[in-house]
Amino acid sequence: MLAAREAAALYQTDFVRNARAVGALWAGCTLCFGILEVVVLIQPAWVQTGPLTYQLPPSGVLSDPSVSAVGSFGLYQVCVERDGVLKCEGSLVTLTPIPSFKAASVFVLMALVLVLGSVASLGLFWACSPGTVYKVCAWQQLSAATCQALGCLVFPDGWGAPEVRALCGPRARSYALGTCTIHWAFTLALLGIADALVLATLAFVLGNRQDALLPTGYAPPPGGREHETATVPLM
Repeated sequence: MLAAREAAALYQTDFVRNARAVGALWAGCTLCFGILEVVVLIQPAWVQTGPLTYQLPPSGVLSDPSVSAVGSFGLYQVCVERDGVLKCEGSLVTLTPIPSFKAASVFVLMALVLVLGSVASLGLFWACSPGTVYKVCAWQQLSAATCQALGCLVFPDGWGAPEVRALCGPRARSYALGTCTIHWAFTLALLGIADALVLATLAFVLGNRQDALLPTGYAPPPGGREHETATVPLM
């Protein structure tokens, strides 16, 4: 039978190996989440329109005051398909042609910045305690989930704007889309909230477990990263 000290060392070594595997999976999912956030922000596919007649003021691709078309719109862009050609109008800077989504755009942009911050924080593993890095990333991801949730909650409030009613019919109002339907980018944004919450929870768990491995009063060495836990051979 192994001595208690040897058994404890073996358990610690096994935990460190498992923690590394889970941490690598968490880091990979964090990178994927960052890509997802970029797609959610830039894609004009939050709402899908049906066959309709546009009645917007003459400007850009919607210059014809009576055009039957199918299209979609996102936080800052409207895309219309006519004669097999997709034409888009809008700018992230000016938030046109649907300015009523400005608040939602700001919240989603804040979520993107926080997620990119958590991705950049992965580089701190080479200079700081892993437990500290996990907790920093966890708070960033939790904040990103909050901002994303606020963006998704505020977005339907703008459906009563005249620009949206021209696209989705007179029945469109706040939290009611009229003839339009939810498209894949909005669904992806909702999934992003759950993804951020799961990643933040996992990061908190990994951070707390890393701290539990350290003895009381432990301070990181001046060189930066902590020493690897050595494998204890069986006798």
